[in-house]
Amino acid sequence: MVGFSKGVLEVLDLFPRSILQGSLEASLLSELLQLSGDMLQQPEHYRDASVKLAGQLSQQREFRPDHPAVQKLCTSVLLPGCERWIRHVIDRQPPQGRGPWIPGHYELNMIDVWLNCQRAGDYNPTHTHGGSFSGVVFLKVPPQLNARSFDGQLCFHGPEEWNIQSFRTGMAQYVLPTPGDFYIFPAWQPHSVAPFRGDGERWSIAFNVIARPRVGAASPTTARANISLSNQRPQVRGF
Repeated sequence: MVGFSKGVLEVLDLFPRSILQGSLEASLLSELLQLSGDMLQQPEHYRDASVKLAGQLSQQREFRPDHPAVQKLCTSVLLPGCERWIRHVIDRQPPQGRGPWIPGHYELNMIDVWLNCQRAGDYNPTHTHGGSFSGVVFLKVPPQLNARSFDGQLCFHGPEEWNIQSFRTGMAQYVLPTPGDFYIFPAWQPHSVAPFRGDGERWSIAFNVIARPRVGAASPTTARANISLSNQRPQVRGF
C-alpha cells in the first residue's frame, strides 16, 4: 500500500560543488610551455616548491611572479576565474546571505604559483590547500593517458568519499587532463592526482588565491583558516 501521493516524491540535490572550467588561449599556453621547459632545464634557478606541498612528484618549482606570461595568466585568467566562481555561487543567495562577498567589499590576491612535473609512478595524495581558491592549469600530457584508465587523472573528492570511506556512493569526479584546460575551485575542495605508467611527463600549473576584506570595507566577524595537509605551509587567513 502506497502511503504518499503519486507525483509528490522528488530528490533534492543540495549543496552542489561548483568548479570553474575553461581553456587558455593558444598563445598563452605556448608561452607557459616555453617557460616551464626552461625552468625544468635549469631548476636550480627557481625556488623548490616541494618542501611545502603534499605531492610526491619529480619536480615542483615556483614561478617568478614578475614573468610576463605568469602575470598574464594571473591577471587575465586566474583572478577573473575566481571572481567568476564567486559571482556564480554567491549571487544565487539573497542579499542578506552574501556576507562579505559583496562587490567592492573584498579583493583577490595571488599567494603562489608553481609548476608540477609528474613522471611515471609520481602522484599527489588527497589534499586541500591554504587560502580561499586553488586550481590547476594543464600544460603537457603523455599521449598514453586516456579516459579508459585513472592513470594521471585529477580526481575531485566529494564529502561522502572524503569523510565516510565505508559508505561508497561514487562521490568522486575524475578529470582527464588536456593541455590548455584549467579548473578553479575552493581551496577546501579535496582532490588528488593518480600516478601513471609509461614514458613522458605530465606538466601542470597549480596556484593559491586568497580573498581579503578590502581596506575601508566591512569585514567578516571571523577569519577562518583553510585546512592544508602540507605541514610546512603557513595557514593563510582569508574568508
